[in-house]
Amino acid sequence: MRVAVPLEQAYKLLNHGPVTLVSAAHGGQANVMAASWAMPLDFAPPRVALVVDKSAYTRELLLAAGGFVLGIPGRKLAQAVVQVGSCCGREVDKFAAFGLEWQPGSQVAAPLVQGCAAWLECRLMPEPANQEHYDLFLGEVLAAWADDQAWRDGRWVFADPELRTLHYVAGGQFFLTGESLVVDTAD
Repeated sequence: MRVAVPLEQAYKLLNHGPVTLVSAAHGGQANVMAASWAMPLDFAPPRVALVVDKSAYTRELLLAAGGFVLGIPGRKLAQAVVQVGSCCGREVDKFAAFGLEWQPGSQVAAPLVQGCAAWLECRLMPEPANQEHYDLFLGEVLAAWADDQAWRDGRWVFADPELRTLHYVAGGQFFLTGESLVVDTAD
């Protein structure tokens, strides 16, 4: 079941460096792509940074719509991550071709890919110079969600091992988020 994550904790969903599925929709068209270069940028309001190449169809939709979703896939979506990252949405409906189900976002037009461990709904913060020169996009997180089998009490728990998040190495190789270690921070 999808549960809301308080916005002041939204950065924790990306802080461990997982692969993301970036989705965007505009004018009746939707697309999803894989991206490893996404990170939390600020706490209040929560913001993220994301790199999207000029050739990506998702970039066109993201710019036109002014919003996007970062989905954080786990092990069960590893094959889909490779598939959506290996073709262009201008040529194929990735949702239909790879059997990806989705739900509409609550704050943005972009789809939330089902089966992810978490989702961040983001409003694009226009920075034309950064976008053009560095392919760098900034987003303000408007809503954050996580699967209750992966997130509890403000932290990742991965009760369902299929939701362990992916960390891309190269050539189809990933690492999975591993064992949790909590250290007492009291003096």
